[in-house]
Amino acid sequence: MSARWAADPADTHIAAVTQHLDNVLPALDSLRSQSGRLSEWGTVLAKRLLSGQRLLAAGNGGSAAEAQHLTAELVGRFDEERAPFSAISLHAESSAVTALSNDYGFEEVFARQVRAHGRAGDVLILLSTSGRSPNLIKAVRAAKERGMVTWALTGAGPNPLADSCDQAITVDAISANAQEGHLIAIHAMCRAVDAEVARRAGSGSPSFGARRP
Repeated sequence: MSARWAADPADTHIAAVTQHLDNVLPALDSLRSQSGRLSEWGTVLAKRLLSGQRLLAAGNGGSAAEAQHLTAELVGRFDEERAPFSAISLHAESSAVTALSNDYGFEEVFARQVRAHGRAGDVLILLSTSGRSPNLIKAVRAAKERGMVTWALTGAGPNPLADSCDQAITVDAISANAQEGHLIAIHAMCRAVDAEVARRAGSGSPSFGARRP
């Protein structure tokens, strides 16, 4: 590396980076205290997906990326080979998102899609570090109209989104680290999904879900 591009030790920000990394620990501790619920979610989700139900997921900004990470793991695979599951990230439908935002307002962008795609027994999971996004809270109301199960993965609680859902996992950390905690939670839940799929396969249960109407 040319000398003119070499980092100046006086300009490095090791303290800021170290503090950020240290702030991951509260997020991890918060998730550890809720490991039972993560396991329960993965087990319930596996049973519903194997029965032909569907997962709908949504978030805004970085939380949208995390939600899409989850649906990709389910449609594809996490660790072991298994059946593909029906999992849809509502924010990923760009034409629908822009049309609905334009015609109905951004607060309705997820609720209307839930009414279109959701069926009784499906699962809706919503991700938000603040837990205060109006479009997510309205999606919960639409899901309950459909008889869906509603879960929230948020930052510190209590917050309106967590309170409005059937169950919530709240990560007690600052926003950026809570969002990093959400990815850990997603992977932990996927491990529980795969463990339940493997258990049912070992007991002779079918590994492919029933076809949806």
